[in-house]
Amino acid sequence: EEGGTTLYQPGGERMSIYDAAMRYVAAGVPTVVFAGEEYGTGSSRDWAAKGTQLLGIKAVVAKSFERIHRSNLVGMGVLPLQFKDGDSWQGLGLKGDERVDVVLGELKAQGDATLVVTAADGARREVGVALRIDTPIEVDYYRHGGILPFVLRQLLAA
Repeated sequence: EEGGTTLYQPGGERMSIYDAAMRYVAAGVPTVVFAGEEYGTGSSRDWAAKGTQLLGIKAVVAKSFERIHRSNLVGMGVLPLQFKDGDSWQGLGLKGDERVDVVLGELKAQGDATLVVTAADGARREVGVALRIDTPIEVDYYRHGGILPFVLRQLLAA
């Protein structure tokens, strides 16, 4: 349904997205957003990516990203992943009760990752996605949890 509600898993309790996000954060459960084309369009200011991070979202999987917002996600320590070869969240047949694991190989600029989607009945599906960390410095930012932790560690090491 459209609007600001979701189903909290496990159990499927309907609640606001914010309340569900805070419950996942409190439980230590990382979350993933699935999106369509040009994710982040109109949201390129850094606070938009900060809001994503504060909601406990660890990765965004989209068909494509608005350029600045993608960079801001990396700067906040959120992993941008892009579908390949015409794949989409619709094509995955997601219902909202799946477990999604992001498997990273070598963390490198413009690398690859794999989504492992496990349905409630245990059926698994693996989907290759492109890692949209586009530059070597963005790799460093992501490894440190974002730009601010990266800069702070640099200052403390000096």
